[in-house]
Amino acid sequence: MSIIIEHNPSSIKLSDLGVMSWPKWSCQPGKYALVFEETETCYLVKGKVKVYPKGSSEFVEFGAGDLVTIPKGLSCTWDVSLFIDKHYKFDPPTSL
Repeated sequence: MSIIIEHNPSSIKLSDLGVMSWPKWSCQPGKYALVFEETETCYLVKGKVKVYPKGSSEFVEFGAGDLVTIPKGLSCTWDVSLFIDKHYKFDPPTSL
């Protein structure tokens, strides 16, 4: 279960994905415990964060200009060092 980061995707790719029409979410610097119930794709407009998967001392870092895919089922702590402003979307739930 890994986070996928694409640094500085092209404006064409962002447009094709419709990123600027996705909802926005923001948060102040601090630590946040999060659980992703669905796969999330997000584009960071501002900010910087280190993500620590639950039970691990390893982290993944990403920030402004990154297109990120966070897998369904990930429990983690976000250690936000710079104010986060992002567009995001969740993949639709899959039926069993």
